[in-house]
Amino acid sequence: MTIRYELWRKSSHSAPDAECVEVGRSLEGVIGVRDTKQDLNGPVLHFSTREWSDFLRAVRSQTS
Repeated sequence: MTIRYELWRKSSHSAPDAECVEVGRSLEGVIGVRDTKQDLNGPVLHFSTREWSDFLRAVRSQTS
């Protein structure tokens, strides 16, 4: 199954000159995360909305 993501966004914590992590959302609601160093056809991590919420909550609890 191929998931198509729309509107990739660059992380605000990424380097300003290219190398970054981007997050996109599919029409089905799946969250995709990719590393731009791997070019646009590199691997994508797929998260359900629940998994993404849990991930963000865990990351934020480590930085607080």
